[in-house]
Amino acid sequence: MSTPRIGYLAGTAAGLVLAAAVGFGVARMTAPAPAAAPAATPTAAKTAAPAESQSVPMTEEQVKVSEIQVQPAAAGGIEAETITTATVTAAPDGLAVLTAHAPGTITRIHKRIGEAVRAGDVIAEVEGREVATLAADRAAAQAKATQARQQAAREKSLFDQGVSPRQDLEAAQAAAEAAEAELRRAIASAGAARLASDGRSIQVVSPIDGRVTTVSASLGAYVQAESELFRVADPARTQIEATVPADAASRLRGGDRATITTGDGRTLDAHVLSLTPGVNRETLQATALLALDQPAEGLLPGQHVRATLFTAKETAGDRVTVPTIAVQTIAGREVVFLRTKEGFTAQPVTLARRSGDLVELSGGLKAGQRIATINSFLLKAELGKAEVEE
Repeated sequence: MSTPRIGYLAGTAAGLVLAAAVGFGVARMTAPAPAAAPAATPTAAKTAAPAESQSVPMTEEQVKVSEIQVQPAAAGGIEAETITTATVTAAPDGLAVLTAHAPGTITRIHKRIGEAVRAGDVIAEVEGREVATLAADRAAAQAKATQARQQAAREKSLFDQGVSPRQDLEAAQAAAEAAEAELRRAIASAGAARLASDGRSIQVVSPIDGRVTTVSASLGAYVQAESELFRVADPARTQIEATVPADAASRLRGGDRATITTGDGRTLDAHVLSLTPGVNRETLQATALLALDQPAEGLLPGQHVRATLFTAKETAGDRVTVPTIAVQTIAGREVVFLRTKEGFTAQPVTLARRSGDLVELSGGLKAGQRIATINSFLLKAELGKAEVEE
């Protein structure tokens, strides 16, 4: 083939390649863009999660081991609460002041401070001149009563035989009754003074169960009658005295619900027993007397605690109040863990406001429903662990 012919064919081929390239570019520019495939979002994935993933199965034993505290949600808003300091005191029947009922010398001390005692236990013994007098009066009264009874019996026998007149019988019977009355007085006096059966000492006796909290007696010391020697307190019989501002006291009533928070973080249910009818002129505060709903160990007279008092008549609609530690955040939502038969369920709630250690809820929970408070974060962690495993 000649050289001109080859050049012509090469030029024609180059033109065809260039035309094809131009046509492909135009087609790419004018073709419609394909629709993008929808990407799965984390929110969609969470929505698709099964409902049971929001529950944490847990037995009662596991709850105890985990030290998860459960308490009911309180009715009313934060404005219906009064948070104040309080002091644990002994109940009127839970504290006994022990004294000697006659002057004398302390000859024996049977109990030391901190030791447990039972009602009727002898704590100490006192001997003295008046102790001896009490014993002598009782013995003399017993002798007179015995003599008077015998004399009345003889007069009765003589009267029945017709030897003695009725006047002598009646006089003997009257003397016997007087002697019996004197004996009863002497026995009562000796008993009130706790005179020992041997008549040598009077006994200082505890009237209640408890522990010796104060000792002001010394062996061999001379004490006056009714001087305080010991104090015995029963830790199971305590009450709480809370100071409240005057405006809060005017709203409180006996029976209103309260909670007590101890230094170790325990929350104990209580209620208002009574309030002072007036306020202190210096502090402008009243005193509310609280009682625990259930006996609690570890509360001792003199211990300081925090009291939260709920005013029953001031309920903010359907709002409830829970401790701040009960509210957890999961996937951007606030929840509380509701106690169920099987364990706990994450219950979404709506927060209205916060105040200190309390949170007011405007939705998602009803008053009285039992929720996890202390260590509720363990349930959140367990729930997160379950979601990762799925």
